[in-house]
Amino acid sequence: MKASAPNRRLRTAGVAIALLLAVTAGVLGMWRPWTPPPTAAPVGAAADGATAAAEAIAPAALTLPEHPTVLVFGDSWTYGSAASEPTLGYAYVLADLIGGETIVNGVRGSGYLKPGIDGPTFGERIAALDPSLSPDLVIIQGSINDRAQGAEGYREAVTAAWDALAAIYPDAAIVVLGPAPHELPVGATTARIDTDLGELAGARGWWYISPIAQDWITEENYLSVIDVEVGRKHPSTEGHRYLAERLAAALDEMRVAPVTEAGGSETTPDE
Repeated sequence: MKASAPNRRLRTAGVAIALLLAVTAGVLGMWRPWTPPPTAAPVGAAADGATAAAEAIAPAALTLPEHPTVLVFGDSWTYGSAASEPTLGYAYVLADLIGGETIVNGVRGSGYLKPGIDGPTFGERIAALDPSLSPDLVIIQGSINDRAQGAEGYREAVTAAWDALAAIYPDAAIVVLGPAPHELPVGATTARIDTDLGELAGARGWWYISPIAQDWITEENYLSVIDVEVGRKHPSTEGHRYLAERLAAALDEMRVAPVTEAGGSETTPDE
């Protein structure tokens, strides 16, 4: 028995709708508009990190003389805390590894916002540096000491300190060595500092080394790097040498490949 015209029209419409749905599903399967696009932001960057990363300036390859003079500026890690002798700290050991001289300026407890035990904030200390030192390279390290100071005013303090540093040593290359974790898992405040410093360095075209993003300290090597007892979560003597070796290797990479080492960290709640 032949189907009536209305029934034929209904079947034809049903087939058309089914085909339309199949094509739509295929397109959505490839497009997925609800999936956010990939971002070039540093690991652990804030929500607007993609914008900051897009504005970053690729740093130039690092050029140093055969026997460079390097000013290493930072906090207690730079001071050499927890090494059997402060002069066995990473900043001192670095000199032999790069075949040069290091001038070490480390103040325990110091940060961009927080005064230290033996001296003031980074900005005040930079203002007091001797312009006649004329280093080939400045490494400015840290700091985790601003964790409790909050984000308000932090980037402004960093910017002012770095402006002053660049003005004092206009001919020196400047490398920013971000905070290394003193405990694991890395806290959110330490990760925020790492992200802030990485983005600010990128905006200047400065090299940024993130020990957090590059996994310098992991669950596997934590106790061999960090003295959790007498050293109060600072690097041991062996830990300082390990950090110096990682830093020297990072500097070597900068000499041949101008790729930004910006970074941050995915982490757990606050320390």
